[in-house]
Amino acid sequence: MNEENKKIVFLITSLEYGGAQTQLIPLAFELKKLGWEILVVSMRTPEAFVEDLNKAAISVASLDMPKGIPDPRAILKLVRILKDFKPQILNSHMFHANLLARITRLLVKVPVLISTAHNVNEKSSAQDQLDKASWFEIAYRLTDPLSNLTTTICQAGVDRYVHVKAVPSEKILFIPNSVDTRRFYPDRSVRELVRTSLGIENQFCWLAIGRLELQKDYPTMLSAFSILVNQYPDTQLLICGTGSLQDEIENLVFSLKLERNVKLLGVRKDIPQLMNSVDGYVMSSAWEGMPIVLLEASATGLPIVSTNVGGNSEVVIHGQNGFLVPPHDDRALALQMSELMALTPNQHNNMSKAGTNHILNKHQLDKLSNQWNSLYEKTFEEVTNL
Repeated sequence: MNEENKKIVFLITSLEYGGAQTQLIPLAFELKKLGWEILVVSMRTPEAFVEDLNKAAISVASLDMPKGIPDPRAILKLVRILKDFKPQILNSHMFHANLLARITRLLVKVPVLISTAHNVNEKSSAQDQLDKASWFEIAYRLTDPLSNLTTTICQAGVDRYVHVKAVPSEKILFIPNSVDTRRFYPDRSVRELVRTSLGIENQFCWLAIGRLELQKDYPTMLSAFSILVNQYPDTQLLICGTGSLQDEIENLVFSLKLERNVKLLGVRKDIPQLMNSVDGYVMSSAWEGMPIVLLEASATGLPIVSTNVGGNSEVVIHGQNGFLVPPHDDRALALQMSELMALTPNQHNNMSKAGTNHILNKHQLDKLSNQWNSLYEKTFEEVTNL
């Protein structure tokens, strides 16, 4: 592929603070360094990252679709954008963007379309998380011929999509999520400053980061934490994120009498510093793909207690850099959190190092951006040489 022909469009459902977005944006920055001209297209009006992308000379466009309302005009907008930009690669991210890109390809020529799924099961509710094909998988199956390749962020995702026949096994590839280890690394020099600003002294402090939505199952986390507080009355839990369940979670904190122990911090931009100021990371999700935040926590050297869903077990190696528990089980979660708190300083340090080494070996951003670069060039060459 000639340098002047390295043009790529990333199509994503939205530009907001979420796992898929925080994976895509650093990748775009790295690919820009590798010579790609990049256009990021958001289906909905962007809420984040636009300034950072523009500073890196990466263009941003929006289809301005209303949330939750199909708008056929978006197809025509995307057709015009693709005709003007003339990319060699269109890489769509998340279910709705994947479906839109495939339909649009019927109307405009794009040499390569790669669809990226960011969850093991891209359904919207806990009730939908059943091991059977839904209209999501059926839509993927019917439109698969319009895509050259599907990628997923974890091996569990590959296994599931093949199992429900959403994608043929020969057309799906696992490329793990990555983390920028230049931002996320052990740095305990900030510990005391951050803890003082939050009013935390020498207590064991847990951190949880994620949208306040059904998927993250904060009620199970808070129930487990209330059990833990009976054993460790001074332990603290910091929760970062916002979402539709904000009021429900605030009320649960009060009803469990955890106001002294739980701090809801909202959206924070100092996540590396927060991670370096706490002692453990906890995740109670009901379903996941491969959460970026687990990679970031592990890179920072935080031992983790997490539910064993999706690709979490590909990040948290039970007994090495953390512990895994079944979903929706507050007692199991509390037990493993207690076990982590009971580790000796030497055991805690060994878990910390194991997590950091795991990330350095398998999830470094620069290594995986090179893998994506090679995939784009290889797939383009294969298609154009047919």
